[in-house]
Amino acid sequence: MCQLCEITAPTQTSRRRFLAAAACTAASLALTPPVSAKETKSPPKPQNVLAPDAALERLVKGNLRYVEGVSRRHDFKHEREALAGGQNPFAGILSCADSRIAPEYAFDTGRGDLFVCRVAGNFASDETIASLEYASAVLNVPLFMVLGHDSCGAVDAAIKSLKDNTTLPGHLPSLVNAIAPAVKATEGKGGDRLANAIRQNVIDNVAKLKSATPILSAAVDQGKLRVVGAVYRLTDGKVELVTDAKTAGDLKVR
Repeated sequence: MCQLCEITAPTQTSRRRFLAAAACTAASLALTPPVSAKETKSPPKPQNVLAPDAALERLVKGNLRYVEGVSRRHDFKHEREALAGGQNPFAGILSCADSRIAPEYAFDTGRGDLFVCRVAGNFASDETIASLEYASAVLNVPLFMVLGHDSCGAVDAAIKSLKDNTTLPGHLPSLVNAIAPAVKATEGKGGDRLANAIRQNVIDNVAKLKSATPILSAAVDQGKLRVVGAVYRLTDGKVELVTDAKTAGDLKVR
């Protein structure tokens, strides 16, 4: 009971006491701040709220642990409980569907840390771009990485199909068409043809994501989103950046 109610004399009539209590309630409600229809909720994983550069640094350090065999033990049980009502991943990964590539392992991350899109040849289709638009606009993911890998079967198939002028069965030609620009751009260049095409395919799709209007390109221009490319090495698990000279050396630090 508030002070206004307490000072009401016991000899007052019940009607007066009722009016006093009503006045007290009205005053209390007037002083109570309105509740917003959309109250800001704390993110499920506060540690995932990062700037683009910090998100990349976290991926780099996670990959170093993975390569060295000192990956952390993740508490999946409590992560499931925390993530039941939402998610806030700190990075998005466009990766090849190859079974030997597992971004969550390669970067030593837990549940809810990475927003992963996987397709053979790690290229950005309309559906993939739409998925990453959701990650950027709704989940506020600050960093995207296009992750290729050496000995990529999809890129190798595209090279052979274009060289021999053959058509692959089923829906496989759609993969060839998506990867063909990288194959053609590296034709005649010195070095390993497959490695060159894999690297170029990563670079091409980084550029495609950066320029994807209206959502991703705007986020990049505003500094809310950073897009980088990298190649995963099957032999040792190292991830090497191929489109970001400023931090490419970080992945080699021991």
